[in-house]
Amino acid sequence: MSKHMKRLTAPISWPVSRKSHVWVTKPSPGPHPINRSMPLLVVIRDLANYCDTAREARRIIGQRKILVDGRIANNYKMPIGLMDVISIPDTKENFRLLMDRLGHFRLMRITNDEAKWKFVRIENKTTIKGGKTQLNCHDGRNIVLKKDAHKTGNTLKIGIPDQKVLSSHEFKEGNTAYLIGGSHIGQLATIDKTEITKSSANNIVKFKDGFSTIEDYVFVVGEKSSDIALPEVKII
Repeated sequence: MSKHMKRLTAPISWPVSRKSHVWVTKPSPGPHPINRSMPLLVVIRDLANYCDTAREARRIIGQRKILVDGRIANNYKMPIGLMDVISIPDTKENFRLLMDRLGHFRLMRITNDEAKWKFVRIENKTTIKGGKTQLNCHDGRNIVLKKDAHKTGNTLKIGIPDQKVLSSHEFKEGNTAYLIGGSHIGQLATIDKTEITKSSANNIVKFKDGFSTIEDYVFVVGEKSSDIALPEVKII
């Protein structure tokens, strides 16, 4: 596998110019797939606009003053993905990484209180030694619980970095979902019902808004309304 990436082949979600330079930093293998993440260097340089060059971004990250999900991040290739929280204590700024209606990554400015938690979606579950349940989440983290109290597809609100489960939102009719893929990416919709596909294909989720998408694109973020603010599309 190549350690390098050309800008022309970078995911469309990355906010980088395609023809000004040849190369762009490639994220290290990590918890997020490459099409749903971007390296910390690109986040600091191109999204947060803290500097103009890769060298300056590496210097900022090397000072160990950038926190990702409450922990110090010093790897400039670290993949930053959906719902991750980036904090800069020196400037007292906090951001949540989301996607807008064009499918582009955007940093949403959040408060200090909001920076103490994040949403994670349960991808699957595993029973481990002692009869405990391990929840495997979309951002690569594993949460071990004594009892199996949550279903696959549900969203957990967890404290960071302690991973304490604060609350949860079920994947069910009437709840509000944030779409992270497809033609309605970045949009909020109310879940109507789920059609189970008896094959290797994804289940289909239908919404009260009159459209449908695959289950993999559905991220529950609230009940009657979203618990997080979403980015608006910038028209240039």
